[in-house]
Amino acid sequence: MDVTFHGAVREVTGSAHLLANGRDRILMDCGMFQGRRKESADKNRNLPFDGPAITNVILSHAHIDHSGRIPLLSRNGFSGRIITSRATQDACEYLLLDAAHIQESDANYLNYKMVRSHLSQMKNNASGKENTTKSNSEIRKFLKKGRHELNIDNINEMIQTHHLEPITPLYTTPDAEAALTLFDGYPYRHSVTIGKGITCTFYDAGHILGSAISMIQVRQNGRVQTICYTGDIGRFGKPILRDPVLNFPEEHRKIDLMIMESTYGDRLHEPVIDLKPRLQTVLTDAVERGGSILIPAFAFGRTQELLYVIHELYKEGAVPRLPIYVDSPLAVKLTKVFGEHPEVYDRDTHETFLQDGRNPFSSDHVHFTQSVDESIALTRDKKPHIVISASGMCEAGRILHHLRHRIHNPKNTILIVGFMAQHTLGRRILELGEAYEADGRKGQPPTVKLLNKEYPLAAHVVKIGGFSAHADRDEMTHFLEASNLDVKRIAVVHGEEDQSMAFADHLGQKGYEAFVPQAGESVTVDTP
Repeated sequence: MDVTFHGAVREVTGSAHLLANGRDRILMDCGMFQGRRKESADKNRNLPFDGPAITNVILSHAHIDHSGRIPLLSRNGFSGRIITSRATQDACEYLLLDAAHIQESDANYLNYKMVRSHLSQMKNNASGKENTTKSNSEIRKFLKKGRHELNIDNINEMIQTHHLEPITPLYTTPDAEAALTLFDGYPYRHSVTIGKGITCTFYDAGHILGSAISMIQVRQNGRVQTICYTGDIGRFGKPILRDPVLNFPEEHRKIDLMIMESTYGDRLHEPVIDLKPRLQTVLTDAVERGGSILIPAFAFGRTQELLYVIHELYKEGAVPRLPIYVDSPLAVKLTKVFGEHPEVYDRDTHETFLQDGRNPFSSDHVHFTQSVDESIALTRDKKPHIVISASGMCEAGRILHHLRHRIHNPKNTILIVGFMAQHTLGRRILELGEAYEADGRKGQPPTVKLLNKEYPLAAHVVKIGGFSAHADRDEMTHFLEASNLDVKRIAVVHGEEDQSMAFADHLGQKGYEAFVPQAGESVTVDTP
């Protein structure tokens, strides 16, 4: 039995690991790469495995860096099942359709820019520079419907007429809809047959709603081999969700190979107990400055956790009650999914909210922004408020427009509450903002390019690490040491290279046999 590591290897995104055993090929996750646009686009389009040859897919959780290429896989001929938890199946119904919409929208916008540039060049060559402004205005009117909608028919007509090479989306909404018909959701601790003599059992990983630790067992020639794929491991003591499972039944305790994440393999988070006081301080400081708080947050998991903690602060009277705007249609839908799965909540959430019949994600101060017009109106609102908006790494979505209107004002706060991958706008804002704060905010603020324009980063940038959904180095070590697992070997994945290497070294000092594979590397899993 061999395992090949195809994605999230010495990097964080694009999770994909392939187990091959005789006639069966089981894919663990099929995630999307995120980071530098061209590099990520090239990686995402080129699947390193043959779709029809994959027997089944094990999906650890719904985040796009773990699920985002499933529609591409099914379009390329995969026809097996996508085995996952019930909550993950429900979440993917929204997340994958949203991802397809983003792919289509990005392709349409790039085609618009290409056609506009081509027509402008033709007009300029024909009429001279004196008519450039008028010509460009006419071209934009021809290619758009109003201010915010592209005229796709006219754009496609110009692409064909002028023999231009169109930009195509990675996959389309029909591709995502077709992939969703392959999903099978199962409860935790339920054994599922995924191949000949191969079973998978999910255990709660505590990362996001529905996240799972996958125990894959292969029975062959009278022997049993066990692979534990952790997916992303959650933190201990966080609100809403239960902690990662530590107590496994006897049949799943001896692990021949553990495939383990290392997002924060060399870092420590702020203690969970400090999370609420830290948020209280950030909100209070922003109110005293008379500013607003912008929070780029993943639509699934982080948004709901923020609503929960702010709800608690408001209930306790600990902070002024600013209006909260969740400006993400996807987050609105996914908050509904959270409400439909109270069976995975921890005891505190049940006791604090559910026993009293209250919704932990809603209050009179929470407003869910749906339409584009509502979002535009919110960017012009001068009164202090809180905006929670996607995308979490500031690479796309409505958060970009809120930043464009708020980033230059020192009264405002940009609150970072999640991981920002290398080469993303969110990482640049975080690093430049922290450096400016560390220097006492002296001199001119740094500049950040967003939506093709430079803006001064004068808003305060604050990071609260306690909100991270990923366990840090010590929490991942605690998962290993406090659980009843007997682990033979650990493949360290899902971390930037320095984090993975440091975590593997840390595990080695703890007595574990750990290694960091290269992309495309295969290892043989065998029992003595």
